[in-house]
Amino acid sequence: MGRIGISCLFPASWHFSISPVGCPRFLNTSLRQIIVISILAAAVSLLYLSVVIIRSKYGWLSKDKKFQRYLARVTDVEATDTNNPNVNYGIVVDCGSSGSRIFVYCWPRHNGNPHDLLDIRQMRDKNRKPVVMKIKPGISEFATSPEKVSDYISPLLNFAAEHVPRAKHKETPLYILCTAGMRVLPESQQKAILEDLLTDIPVHFDFLFSDSHAEVISGKQEGVYAWIGINFVLGRFEHIEEDDEAVVEVNVPGSESSEAIVRKRTAGILDMGGVSTQIAYEVPKTVSFASSQQEEVAKNLLAEFNLGCDVHQTEHVYRVYVATFLGFGGNAARQRYEDKLFASTVQKNRLLGKQTGLTPDAPYLDPCLPLDIKDEVQQNGQTLYLRGTGDFDLCRETLQPFMNKTNETQTSLNGVYQPPIDFQNSEFYGFSEFYYCTEDVLRMGGDYNAAKFTKAAKDYCATKWSILRERFDRGLYASHADLHRLKYQCFKSAWMFEVFHRGFSFPVTYKNLKTALQVYDKEVQWTLGAILYRTRFLPLRDIRQEVFRAGHGHWRGVSFVYNHYLFSGCFLVVLLSILLYLLRLRRIHRRAPRTGSLWMEEGLPSQKGPGPL
Repeated sequence: MGRIGISCLFPASWHFSISPVGCPRFLNTSLRQIIVISILAAAVSLLYLSVVIIRSKYGWLSKDKKFQRYLARVTDVEATDTNNPNVNYGIVVDCGSSGSRIFVYCWPRHNGNPHDLLDIRQMRDKNRKPVVMKIKPGISEFATSPEKVSDYISPLLNFAAEHVPRAKHKETPLYILCTAGMRVLPESQQKAILEDLLTDIPVHFDFLFSDSHAEVISGKQEGVYAWIGINFVLGRFEHIEEDDEAVVEVNVPGSESSEAIVRKRTAGILDMGGVSTQIAYEVPKTVSFASSQQEEVAKNLLAEFNLGCDVHQTEHVYRVYVATFLGFGGNAARQRYEDKLFASTVQKNRLLGKQTGLTPDAPYLDPCLPLDIKDEVQQNGQTLYLRGTGDFDLCRETLQPFMNKTNETQTSLNGVYQPPIDFQNSEFYGFSEFYYCTEDVLRMGGDYNAAKFTKAAKDYCATKWSILRERFDRGLYASHADLHRLKYQCFKSAWMFEVFHRGFSFPVTYKNLKTALQVYDKEVQWTLGAILYRTRFLPLRDIRQEVFRAGHGHWRGVSFVYNHYLFSGCFLVVLLSILLYLLRLRRIHRRAPRTGSLWMEEGLPSQKGPGPL
């Protein structure tokens, strides 16, 4: 019978043939196939193991990390599991000028990695609503009766006590932080209010509450807390390498090393309220000053802090510039504008003997009001009559002197020092009026484009008031846009544009401003940043426990890699055993009698002697 020769990549001595009947000669074929498969399997196993080691060593888990962040945002709206003993709680009371709000936060046990911050988020009740409560009036209303303050704030603390598990009260920190309303009070009145809180609250509540937990914070602190809160929600404090995220070189403040470190780029914030405007952003490079006076001013505007639990580690050290400008909010700016308008019109009328603006028939033509709208300004018993001309460019020009810019370098509104911004590698979020001005009427919230915004604002200003009212009545604007917004949209658009581009010197080509009401569908309060900063040392306890559990080894840190080592090692041992066994069978087969081999080649049964008669 014929034989089929099959060659392979092995030496000629390994060549073999297969008979149609098939018999032990098949052993050679299997041997070579198994050898090839074994080598390939071993190579794949080693390659897989190498990838696992590299990924574990260098942290190439960006997709997993992104998914975890996405999952964290989704599960952030789930009800807090108050039966979980590993969940911790913290409370912050924001005592503002018009009222006080209490926020209850929670976080799981720290993972033991000193490079990670606590995973703090708002607590949610069984209906998945944030645990928040507000009362009125502001705490400053009790300036003359400080003994009533603890009674005033008790409803908030009772509310928190009902939501935080009773067993957790004694280890739950409580912070009562007062802002603008308290800042304007004399220091003696501030002290009396805080003393009443520090004396009475520990009597009625078991929360962790010490002297440093009740404080009147500065505008600078408030701005830093807001900056921390937003960047925490954006994930900018996670120091992992991700190819698609922007990074920045940072000269770490206070570090003896002159080498810059590379980490995620943080986002700056712009917030324009009714009364004031605020800007905060990281200053990654060491700044130089034109004079000692400028350096002294800068010290009051630059905050340097370490968010990490280890003061010796520099990866969470930040230098943040924070400046607040009173009178530069949208409503305060309009008031300043009308005051100057009234004064200049009255003065001109006296000099020129005219009656412009003093009668409805001879109104003052205001470029910052929509076309043909009529408005009135009353001061000291006099009325100034206005009629809008809707000239956006003229309005901007009229508002430029209100920026109070100086000719000095590195200055912004009111001539205040402002460190350089890398416009090519920066990102900002604009809140409050920055969002309302772009979204409520113009419906352009989100990514800001100066050219498109300017065109939309021009078109709006130049539209007759009667048409704008008709659109409003038909519900074509945002649901919370009212007639006050419609009336002053033209002015506020011009004001926002000038503050951003002329006041803070952002170029009109700047593409990295996002106007927003929320971040990841959540209203981010400065209180989140406050509790992040004030609880930054808490992970030390969990980190020490992790070290204790690890003992003298490091198996927890390498368990993932270790398991793959074990699996791959066992796999290779099994393959090697099979290979050695088959080689042994081959050697035994080669020692068989030649006649046996011939019988096998012909495909006939092997016979060692004469068969039976």
